[in-house]
Amino acid sequence: MRKTLITLAFLLQSICSMAQKKVPFFSIPDTTTKSHVWILSGTTVALYGSTLAVLNTAWYKGYPRSSFHFFNDMGEWNQMDKAGHIFSAYFIGKYSREMWRWSGLPPKKQIWIGGLSGLAFQSVIEVLDGYSSEWGFSWGDMGANAVGSALLISQELAWNEQRIQVKFSSHLQSFDDPVLQRKANELFGTSYWARTLKDYNAQTYWLSVNLHSFNKDSWLPKWLNIAVGYGADGMLGGRDNTWTDKNGIDHDYGHIKRIRQFYLSPDVDFTKIRTGKKGVKVIFQVLNMLKFPAPTIEINSQGNMKLHALYF
Repeated sequence: MRKTLITLAFLLQSICSMAQKKVPFFSIPDTTTKSHVWILSGTTVALYGSTLAVLNTAWYKGYPRSSFHFFNDMGEWNQMDKAGHIFSAYFIGKYSREMWRWSGLPPKKQIWIGGLSGLAFQSVIEVLDGYSSEWGFSWGDMGANAVGSALLISQELAWNEQRIQVKFSSHLQSFDDPVLQRKANELFGTSYWARTLKDYNAQTYWLSVNLHSFNKDSWLPKWLNIAVGYGADGMLGGRDNTWTDKNGIDHDYGHIKRIRQFYLSPDVDFTKIRTGKKGVKVIFQVLNMLKFPAPTIEINSQGNMKLHALYF
């Protein structure tokens, strides 16, 4: 949960930097430009360093430190946190790769430098987790980070484009039961942004496939995608729905089923929409993080099927 929040803040900071320097879309050189390489290197180090410094002093400040240790969290949250790691590593790498186009370095170097940046950034966070008694170094998280980076790099090397993109959507969720609502507030926060980024019950992660890119002669619009999504619901804790509150009262909500949800929906690839305005291109890159709201078919792990007129 917290890593998704931190990563999205990092992405927005990176995007603002790119827009200010006009890096990803303006005057991309044909050959290596050393001044551009130095600017990009300095920007990357500054962004990474400042973000990790804030994280190390602020986020971990309220939790006791410990010796380095491992933590197996593969069974938690129906693996929604792992989907978040894939998404985060993918998009840090994607935006970094776009920035490095401005360097003029050979394309393969741009791809590897940019693509591995997501894995590198997430790996440092994982090491910091290893020294926190609240968490620990998770090989499951590292594996998910590697999947996100690999998904980006492999497509760039094979097709020089992202035909299959990782996207995110989230909706607000509330409970009529005051005990459940209080527990949700403790776990996921009360503000709109906190609930959007922390509540695994409300999140969906998507693989959005651009149809036209797999058949260049197709009559289908270049911007039309088909997206397959994964979500979960009914989760009031990492592994089960029982807990003891701060007053020592035990709560057992094991009757609430922890379910997995699978989605199928049309989507939009904003980067395939033609525009001559460079600022709009930056906005389209940002919008492509998100799944476009559309009619959606849902099938859950209990065998139930729903049709959503509009799902986000």
